[in-house]
Amino acid sequence: MAPIVTLRSAIASYPHVRAVRDGTVASARVGFVFEDVPNITRAFRRMVRTLEFDLCEIALTTLAQAHAYGKPLTGLPIVVMRGFHHAALLCPTASVIRGPADLRGRRVGVRAWSQTTGVWVRGILRDEYGVDHRDITWMTAEDAHVAGYVDPPQVRRIEPGQDLRAMLLAGEIDAAIGLPGLDAATVRPVIPDAPAAAASWYAKTGAYPVNHLLCVRTALVEAHPWLPEELMQVFSAAKTAATEPSAEARFAAIVGPDVLPYGLQPNRAGIALCLRYAEEQGLLPRTCDMAALFG
Repeated sequence: MAPIVTLRSAIASYPHVRAVRDGTVASARVGFVFEDVPNITRAFRRMVRTLEFDLCEIALTTLAQAHAYGKPLTGLPIVVMRGFHHAALLCPTASVIRGPADLRGRRVGVRAWSQTTGVWVRGILRDEYGVDHRDITWMTAEDAHVAGYVDPPQVRRIEPGQDLRAMLLAGEIDAAIGLPGLDAATVRPVIPDAPAAAASWYAKTGAYPVNHLLCVRTALVEAHPWLPEELMQVFSAAKTAATEPSAEARFAAIVGPDVLPYGLQPNRAGIALCLRYAEEQGLLPRTCDMAALFG
């Protein structure tokens, strides 16, 4: 019997992943050594810059940029985190902003220009509300995970010591995307009736947004061509074995009972749309070949 391939891994402890992390679900061919990374996005940077892990959670936009810049990573259509983002665009409760059109000429904060939630929101603003990302000044706290990428001219970096949440509440920026830790009483969505807007958008596009999925070092796939399918089986079994609902359970009324579909086919629309948005926003130097991205 061939020796087990042991993968140094960085994946957040989601309910649907936990059975792999604690050994409840195991493989006869693959072993896992998990490193705890409290802010999982820091693992993305380490993966694309130094190939520090064998198997890693990664944002879709980061994976696409890494592929464009020649990083030897192979995507796996195991989508571990996703959601609808209409409610992620927030402004202060007392703001004069009444809808997306009011964002033209204003300043909007986002952790990084390349953050996948931001990519989704900007694409929705352009497609559904006619608001072009180039008509907004984007205030960011950090650069892209992929070294070498340069933000476009309408993107500005805040000063060291500044905080986007404090800037939003102080009126130094007009709106923000995906900022954690805000008191719900102090902010509201820019898109009116965001849940209904998200449901309508899904019915129209068929795209269930993909945010984080898994990737593996390409050298391992070349050495073990069976590895992607084995990982798909292991993580699918872990999803089945989950004893508590995932955060995505709240989307069942929109997408149906499988709130975390794995595999390329059920995720094709969501992946393709995000890649189109990323290209339109200048995050990719050329059209990304989905087939090449997933080996």
